[in-house]
Amino acid sequence: MEKKLYPSDLNDAEWKILEPLIPPAKSGGRPRSVNMREIINGILYELHSGCAWRMLPHDLPPRQTVYHYFRQWKGDGTWEHINETLRTQLRKADGREAEPSAAIIDSQSVKTTSVKGIRGYDGGKKVKGRKRHILVDTMGLLLIVLVHAANIQDRDGAKLVINKARQYFGRLCLIWADGGYAGKLIDWVLNTHSLVLEIVKRSDDMKGFQVLPRRWVVERTFAWLSFCRRLSKDYEVLPETSEAMIYIAMIHLMVRHIAIHNQTNDS
Repeated sequence: MEKKLYPSDLNDAEWKILEPLIPPAKSGGRPRSVNMREIINGILYELHSGCAWRMLPHDLPPRQTVYHYFRQWKGDGTWEHINETLRTQLRKADGREAEPSAAIIDSQSVKTTSVKGIRGYDGGKKVKGRKRHILVDTMGLLLIVLVHAANIQDRDGAKLVINKARQYFGRLCLIWADGGYAGKLIDWVLNTHSLVLEIVKRSDDMKGFQVLPRRWVVERTFAWLSFCRRLSKDYEVLPETSEAMIYIAMIHLMVRHIAIHNQTNDS
């Protein structure tokens, strides 16, 4: 009997894109016997459904096996590498340079659960939990994600993000941000990293909802992440696990976009 697909499963076109990026089995050990496509499907099911690892359906690989690969690839940087590779493909397909020269930064405070781990209280958002700090390119594709306690101010969290971004993105010269990043951070970014931090402010005479130039891009990225129930709160003990989940969410989104782009060009 043919296995029914879950909505989060990779289709054939998506797996064709992702399969070459899956790390090969380590040499010298027992040959890999698990179906790697089903391993990825198990991770995506957990991400999109928001269930606990022990509640993965029985028609997927054993949860210990699925979690083993998730944890291993979290530790060795595989998720970041796949995100980078797919982001580069999408940028080139859009006629852009592989590496961005401009980016947008923003943060999102989310509640944590009863699991142990670092947390804090964001007085501005009135949220006890953690803060997701992301840096995206002008297409909204993820460059850097950093998860930390919610009580860390945006300006301090931005320094951590920009320090990391400077190591990987040599072409980067301009970053857009909202008013929460104004002040001394502008001079720090310029003097420390020779980058321009431009603040996009809301007009004082405008009331209600307002689409702000550049800032809407990063806000759309947060909206993309919200489709994954695992990201509705921070359920993880370690911030690094939260970061891995965000990378995986973007990987799945980009794989789907590339598959649709390829099918459109082939038709």
